[in-house]
Amino acid sequence: MKAGTDMRSLRWAVAWMCVTFTRGLSPEEVFTRYGAEPSQARLLDWDAASDLVSGDSDGGTVSLLRAGRIGEWAFCVEEEGGISFGEESLAELSRGTETYSVATTDGIGVFQYWRDGECIENFEPGMEYTRPEQTSPWWDRVEAALAAHEGEDAGMAPVVALVLDHLGITLDDATLAGPWPSLTLAEDDAPSAPVGDTYRSEGPVPPGTVEIL
Repeated sequence: MKAGTDMRSLRWAVAWMCVTFTRGLSPEEVFTRYGAEPSQARLLDWDAASDLVSGDSDGGTVSLLRAGRIGEWAFCVEEEGGISFGEESLAELSRGTETYSVATTDGIGVFQYWRDGECIENFEPGMEYTRPEQTSPWWDRVEAALAAHEGEDAGMAPVVALVLDHLGITLDDATLAGPWPSLTLAEDDAPSAPVGDTYRSEGPVPPGTVEIL
């Protein structure tokens, strides 16, 4: 695990956003599992990608997706939408591998961990009624991370920092500002049903036990 992520470098994770981290996929595979056409992606920096159409349109909600790979983890940052934390999208995205999802939309924050199409963790930080019935190490870690930055108007950035440290990768403002494959996706085009078998064991995935497709 790398040293703790500097919270000041995660401005992108404070506002409305959804981000997923999936082991072993390429950016093209990530887009495909989101329901997008990878050939439509363009290599754009943050400013240029922000000029793409997103938000509400006549065809429904359109999200801006930017994906890349850092080490063994593929990321996808979504702006102006909520495709990234829908159960159908996460089931498809995690098929044959594992996916972490952190989202904040319209004042609601959500942390999820999926493995091979099955939801292992799903809760709203700070909302006790969503706390998993079984002992959850992620609940305690997420709550501690948020408590450490209480009153700082940090949104879900402390949770993103926690996940980044756990994965041992960097996705700060400077990294995300660079050129990454980018495209827009209408919500209606996202996966509508889970695909693939599910992994039904409990606990973290032991290294080497998940076959990357």
